[in-house]
Amino acid sequence: MTSKQRVHAALERKPVDRVPIFMWYHPDTTVRLAKLLEVPCGRVADVMGDDVRQMWVNNNYDLAGRDLKDGEHYTDIWGIEWVREDSFNQIVRSPLTDLTPEEAMKYEFPMEKVGELMERMLPLLPSGDRYFIGCDVSPCVFEMYWRLRGMEQGMMDLAMEPEMAAELLARSGAFSKHLAEVACKRFPIDWVWTGDDVGGQEAMMMSPDMWREMVKPHLAEVFAVANRNDLWVAYHSDGAIHDIIPDLIEIGLDVLNPLQGNCPGMDPLDLKKEFGDRLAFMGGVDTQGVLPHGTAAEVRAATERLINGMTTHGGGFILAASHSVPPETTDENIFAMYEVAGISRQEIFDRAAAVRAERK
Repeated sequence: MTSKQRVHAALERKPVDRVPIFMWYHPDTTVRLAKLLEVPCGRVADVMGDDVRQMWVNNNYDLAGRDLKDGEHYTDIWGIEWVREDSFNQIVRSPLTDLTPEEAMKYEFPMEKVGELMERMLPLLPSGDRYFIGCDVSPCVFEMYWRLRGMEQGMMDLAMEPEMAAELLARSGAFSKHLAEVACKRFPIDWVWTGDDVGGQEAMMMSPDMWREMVKPHLAEVFAVANRNDLWVAYHSDGAIHDIIPDLIEIGLDVLNPLQGNCPGMDPLDLKKEFGDRLAFMGGVDTQGVLPHGTAAEVRAATERLINGMTTHGGGFILAASHSVPPETTDENIFAMYEVAGISRQEIFDRAAAVRAERK
């Protein structure tokens, strides 16, 4: 099967030759694997056998896609200032934090840059016949809002300035919706990737009722774009979001990510039992416990349990990490995980050799 066929079949609960994989690595882990395999960092996903090719067209590009040097500052087209710290881009200034509600309401999203944002998808298109192609329009609503307003001020706004918060949440959702509409019109993609981190380690950042009132309607509009175009809808939120999973299903969600099993209500196998007839899942590999700190045998056992449990009743699962694979994870543990998923160490090194041959 090609990667595209494999992912579609898994999501349709049809037989696959192996479980699909979409693994995210800490930047330092990527550098280490690239050195081990003697390939460029940009080819690690190819060599490791990932089945999904995806690009950010919204603000998450500046979070995870923009390559800055350590200590380098950058201000994006939304007016958000970032700095590179500990291999990640971190927000150091939100443009609306110190503004009055009246001033903040004058903010305009960078609609004139949509064409430029869409150009990021172009390098993926030649591989669309082989790989499952995703367009990431996140952050969609709440997370985009707090990046503009600042987390502390944004949370205060929900209680103290609900009218302003409601308006800016709506505008955030409308911008993400527009990106999805343009992407669906321009590109032969397979899913629209959405997301907002609304879950904390123990509970949601806001009450489920507040989320339903202030976020859900706008997220539903983004989902609807993909639904109208007969595309899969994937949604990412870290943390404990069990309370809103039925709502996400109601508004058209197909794939939930990343399944942080150490958060209340988010054990992947329990989620499969509760929602597996209505929802597919991506994630579940424990990047805080067994993968970085267990033995290779423990990683094999945990990965086998996860895959077997999540693929009951015909599939509906993409193997992925619950967070980026941390740099303390040993090579042996990474290869053990892939081996259980159906990709041997030899296959990985053979692909690496093929990539090196291409470059000669």
